[in-house]
Amino acid sequence: MREIILCKFGEIALKGLNKSNFESVLVKNVRRRLKRLGEFDLHRAQSTLYVSPLDSNIDMDEVMDELMHVFGIVKLCKALEVEKSMESVLTDTMDYLSFALADARTFKVEAKRADKQFPCKSPEICAQLGAAILERFPGLSVDVKSPDITVTVEIRETNAFINAHKINGAGGLPIGTSGRGMLLISGGIDSPVAGYMMAKRGVHIQAVHFEAPPYTSERARLKVERLAEEIALYCGDIAFHCVPFTDIQVAIRDNCPEELFTIIMRRLMLEIAQRICEREKCSCLITGESLGQVASQTMNAVVCTDEACRMPVFRPCIGLDKAEIVETARKIGTFDTSVLPYEDCCTVFTPKHPKTRPTVEEVREGQARFDFEPMIKEALEKTSFKIIRCGENNVDL
Repeated sequence: MREIILCKFGEIALKGLNKSNFESVLVKNVRRRLKRLGEFDLHRAQSTLYVSPLDSNIDMDEVMDELMHVFGIVKLCKALEVEKSMESVLTDTMDYLSFALADARTFKVEAKRADKQFPCKSPEICAQLGAAILERFPGLSVDVKSPDITVTVEIRETNAFINAHKINGAGGLPIGTSGRGMLLISGGIDSPVAGYMMAKRGVHIQAVHFEAPPYTSERARLKVERLAEEIALYCGDIAFHCVPFTDIQVAIRDNCPEELFTIIMRRLMLEIAQRICEREKCSCLITGESLGQVASQTMNAVVCTDEACRMPVFRPCIGLDKAEIVETARKIGTFDTSVLPYEDCCTVFTPKHPKTRPTVEEVREGQARFDFEPMIKEALEKTSFKIIRCGENNVDL
């Protein structure tokens, strides 16, 4: 007998002839995430990944916590691998789940008989195991609709597996199955959520941040690095690019119409981010914009910023209200960092009366009042780079 972890696939199972490719990427991601915890045997069968520790000293609770953050896994649970016989199933279930059953009031038994040569059919397994549980724990009763605990027996080709207490995984698609994207990350609530949401759809995330010293402090940059570290728990290692943006913002202030400051700033940020994308072979930009949330995120403003782009701009938060974005930020653990009082460059030189319905023509004309190209090239040359490692404390605020 040994304890392992069963990871159930979600929508990967619907990928038809491409399913094996998605599963292979998921296995690689899991192996990479568990490397620091020890050695494991990983094998997949029937939309399930079996994670078996090769060292009895491995902390299985820590393994579970790591796997909960891996996209592509929809459910996971600890399970006991036992001899494939009805006698072993009846005996070992009582020993393995005794504490869980003792704390419950209702239960049900489910059986999955993948090996059709097993002498007992699924209803018989349920009946025999249910009777044994009732005999051992007379205070329990059966509830097939909403039990406190569901005992599951899986009969596979070589062994049987006993488990209960399935917990939700991260869901989505494995990181790397949907290409690469560049997240424009600020110190606010929205952009980390946007990065998480795109990573959940299988996008491998890099991040670019724009800083404006001395108008923004070093703590403001460290705050953004902390946010990148927090979403790296889901996204994996993140290549973090930090662009010095002060000179460009001063030039916008001194040469462009005040009511268009923010839109022109966004266009120049997207231009710089695109050039980093081209170098890093990323296929899209990702922002945390939500329609109508601020003046630069109206329909007209979004049209004006997109006009400066040569690649898709994904905005996964575009249809969410603030409460929904905050809820996700709390769920993924970024909210408390996002609300720390260290502002980023997006708040520098904010116009008193920003234009909410700009046209492409007037934005082009306003931006054309100054030649930003030399400054863009200089900013790219001075851009710093670091890797934010998943699971490491990279930043100390």
